[in-house]
Amino acid sequence: MLTYEECLAMCDLTQDEVSAIAEHEHVDPMIALAVGQYLCCHNGEQRIKKIILDDIAHAKRSGNTEHAKVLQKVLEHFIATHPENTTVSAA
Repeated sequence: MLTYEECLAMCDLTQDEVSAIAEHEHVDPMIALAVGQYLCCHNGEQRIKKIILDDIAHAKRSGNTEHAKVLQKVLEHFIATHPENTTVSAA
């Protein structure tokens, strides 16, 4: 059986990006990794970007500015590493 770390190493996402998906979807990180990889392989990068943007908005509404800053960096990295299917917009 593959471990989470082995699956992450084969994935097009970082651990922070997977964590953002898990946070948004309220699922285990392994499920989030599978969902994220599926989206990356099926032109779903815009959906992942929206997930991270939603997480940023939720963190800001909750008053968790530190988490929002971390998620902003996650978003910036995601856009930088998946530029073909994402566009920059203010969060």
